[in-house]
Amino acid sequence: MAIKSFQGRRAQPKKDELEPALVSEYMTTKLITFRPDQPVSDVVESLIKNRISGAPVVNENNELLGIISEGDCIKHISDSRYYNMPMDNNTVDKHMVKNVDTIDGNLNIFEAAEKFLKAKHRRFPIVENGKLVGQISQKDILIAALEQKGSNWK
Repeated sequence: MAIKSFQGRRAQPKKDELEPALVSEYMTTKLITFRPDQPVSDVVESLIKNRISGAPVVNENNELLGIISEGDCIKHISDSRYYNMPMDNNTVDKHMVKNVDTIDGNLNIFEAAEKFLKAKHRRFPIVENGKLVGQISQKDILIAALEQKGSNWK
């Protein structure tokens, strides 16, 4: 006795399927950045004013040195209060994260999403030839996914 499938015939993939969007298509290129010698108080003011949660730290050649975030600033404030130390003489280089994970601008958004899930970062800088060229955030990945929602991918 032959077993019949009631699923019917499956459609073959279309030839005109889309490649997923690339990180470089959705990354932010006009970044707020900080210098290592800036006071942390400047960072706090800028994060609040610009409604961002962190930003890259670069040198005069736009080479990525680190990232400073709200959390880094909060830790600085907390430590300053706890140890009763002045906050004015502390600079970004003393509080930034120096070992920074970056992401390749040629990754597709789904590969980038996997990196976000594994690393639990809110943002990844994109570096090309040693220079900071952009940054991708979790929100950028969500925007890209929504814009491509109705498409089929390879």
